Amino acid sequence: MNKRSLKDLLYEQVARIGKTLSSPKRLELVELLAQGEKSVEALAGEAGIDIGLASAHLKALRTARLVDTRREGKYIYYRLSGQDVSHLWVTLRETAEEHLVELRVALEQITSHPDTLVSEGRKSLLEKARQGEIVMIDVRPVSEFKAGHLPFARSLPLVELEKRLAELPADRTIVAYCRGPFCLMADEAVQLLRARGFVAHKTSDGVSEWAANGLPIETSAE
Repeated sequence: MNKRSLKDLLYEQVARIGKTLSSPKRLELVELLAQGEKSVEALAGEAGIDIGLASAHLKALRTARLVDTRREGKYIYYRLSGQDVSHLWVTLRETAEEHLVELRVALEQITSHPDTLVSEGRKSLLEKARQGEIVMIDVRPVSEFKAGHLPFARSLPLVELEKRLAELPADRTIVAYCRGPFCLMADEAVQLLRARGFVAHKTSDGVSEWAANGLPIETSAE
């Protein structure tokens, strides 16, 4: 193989990743799998697509070695093949946000109330949570919390939040988070909390953003 052919082959192999991630739904599946292992049925439901289409997208991701699988009975569970795949998603999204004004406009529409965003940096949030000055709540499903969550966070899934408000101190600021900037669950949580008299904010970070910036993630078997 001559040098030109070899270089073409090298770029072609890297391009496999780009081609695989060129689908919006595959990107969403990667983001969902960054929250933890999931079945194809769960992924289809979360992504709003049928199981057949979800399976096809997952097959493409697996062919590109971006996801792995395991079988448990009749069910197949998917997971990212490495933490670097989650980091790739974060880097790709942040690059898009930096260069695409259309994405920034769309994000502004999601965050209809900018005052809900916490002004603290990641390390400051971590220290305040450590000291008990704020209460961090994870409003994702419990299974995602167990797979990985921000340090000192409490699991209060959005679907349970209203019934569990008594577990939250009324004299401290509540900071909610979910799956990252494209996730709306934290916004809904803040609206609910503020309507009930709590001082509440959200951070647009999820576990993927936290880990990509070298900050600790905890897991829980409880």
